[in-house]
Amino acid sequence: MNEHAVLLSLGSNLGDRLGMLRRAVEMLKRNGAEITDLSRVYETMPWGVTEQPLFLNICAKAHTELAPGQLLETVKNIESGLGRRRGKRWGPREIDIDIIFYDRIVYKDERLVIPHPHMHERGFVLAPLSEIAPGYIHPVFSKSVAELLAGLSGREKDDMIWITKI
Repeated sequence: MNEHAVLLSLGSNLGDRLGMLRRAVEMLKRNGAEITDLSRVYETMPWGVTEQPLFLNICAKAHTELAPGQLLETVKNIESGLGRRRGKRWGPREIDIDIIFYDRIVYKDERLVIPHPHMHERGFVLAPLSEIAPGYIHPVFSKSVAELLAGLSGREKDDMIWITKI
């Protein structure tokens, strides 16, 4: 089988946020994702629906033999196994795992869009992602992760603090 490079974003704003991120990383490792690098943990303001608890966010670099759809299924199963209940879009959640990049492909079906369609607008994705893959080039915008982060302004860039390392 072929090995694929993936970049993932993980976030939690309910319960033991740090513990949830740690458990999600361990479950990814046990379910077909060889984690090769992790960013620091950031505490960030909510995006979309702002009246909710603060998030903890990280990004992970991994290798997998899973195809995009299989990886999505794995991620959804991990979220479910960690107690995520689907509710309001962009609302509070125990855990959220997004596939940001998969190799250098552009992929779209009814369930999955790669690159993640909002990643370039989100400091909580770009700041931790820039730690582990600053030179990664977005296959649609032809800009590096570091350039996308530098292009953010205001709240999306400033409303986060570094907390710890997992």
